[in-house]
Amino acid sequence: ISSYGMDRLYREVEMPLANVLADMEMTGVKVDEARMRELSREMDSTLDQLVTEIYRHAGEEFNINSTKQLGRVLFERLGLPPVKKTKTGYSTDAEVLDTLAELHPVVGKVLHYREISKLKSTYVDALPALINPRTGRIHTTFNQTVTATGRLSSTDPNLQNIPVRTQEGRKIRDAFIPGEDGWVIISADYSQIELRVLAHISQDATLIQSFLRDEDIHRRTAAEVFGVDFEDVTPEMRSRAKAVNFGIVYGISDYGLARNIGVKPAEAKEFIERYFERYSGVRSYMNSIVAQAKLDGYVNTLMNRRRLLPELSSPSFAVRKFAERVAMNTPIQGSAADIIKRAMVNVHARLAKEGLRARLLLQVHDELVLEAPADEADEAAALVAREMSESVQAAVPLKVDVATGKSWMDAK
Repeated sequence: ISSYGMDRLYREVEMPLANVLADMEMTGVKVDEARMRELSREMDSTLDQLVTEIYRHAGEEFNINSTKQLGRVLFERLGLPPVKKTKTGYSTDAEVLDTLAELHPVVGKVLHYREISKLKSTYVDALPALINPRTGRIHTTFNQTVTATGRLSSTDPNLQNIPVRTQEGRKIRDAFIPGEDGWVIISADYSQIELRVLAHISQDATLIQSFLRDEDIHRRTAAEVFGVDFEDVTPEMRSRAKAVNFGIVYGISDYGLARNIGVKPAEAKEFIERYFERYSGVRSYMNSIVAQAKLDGYVNTLMNRRRLLPELSSPSFAVRKFAERVAMNTPIQGSAADIIKRAMVNVHARLAKEGLRARLLLQVHDELVLEAPADEADEAAALVAREMSESVQAAVPLKVDVATGKSWMDAK
């Protein structure tokens, strides 16, 4: 560890974090069992309704969960174009169905059916069975050393994948409640942490200025890429710029962006080129990080977390290209992981020092979830926001959105 320059990361972040995670795992999180049972019944009736609609559109009854039967209905009976085949027949994976969604209403219904089935079996039906009878709470396991980027993962059960953008996902989060009477949930979320880290690492002047002015970064990017005034950006332009912003962080290809925003690859290529013209510091960073990684065989995060990338010298073009995208993304995503890990260590220590009873429950991507007595909530929320925003000194402010509520969803 010392020879890699990772001793500070080990001593100041990872080792103290092990104690924080142990406390979080012991504390557990409370889930409203009655609410989950009610949700299960609601989802059953939604699934019944979807099955009826799918059969009506298909003109026959079949096993929706069978890839073979679904493939026959979509590609033979309804005549939709088969996008790709597997050894056993037609592929009906999510990517294929997304491509076909515009062509026939049955496809959207099947996607919705799959989404609800998965949420119901993975969370709504599974979580109540995992409540510890002694504590009345669910105790997940947080893993420090599983992901290659340094981000935490959560297993048995995985509480990091409950969707927040779908109505069903929000209902599940609404069943996560404080474990004590008269307590509330606090949610503190880093706002666009990866783009802020990108601004800091790349030192791109336009990006830094935009964050210092506290502008809507996606509107600013749209104005730059489409060559219009900030005020004249349409919701459609902003939505495309948002896909470009997040795509750039992941080293997205023309084809990948084209699929995400529904344009031709040539148009997506033009978007990316215009982005790099306006954000030349980002382009320089991307080029230099890949070149340096090829020389060194690894990349580092802000706190010196190292990721080895032997694939950069692979004879396979596809493997090399993948490794280049990883080289671009790891310093950004890995630094975001370092920042929230250090924030967790600091929040945990400060809550104890100030004698507050608030406690950390969950870490989900860029968000910390706590529970606190209602009369301490404002003080605890302010403390968490302060510690998260001051986790590192960066070229741009680390913005934190904090809210309190009766449930995890309510605190969004």
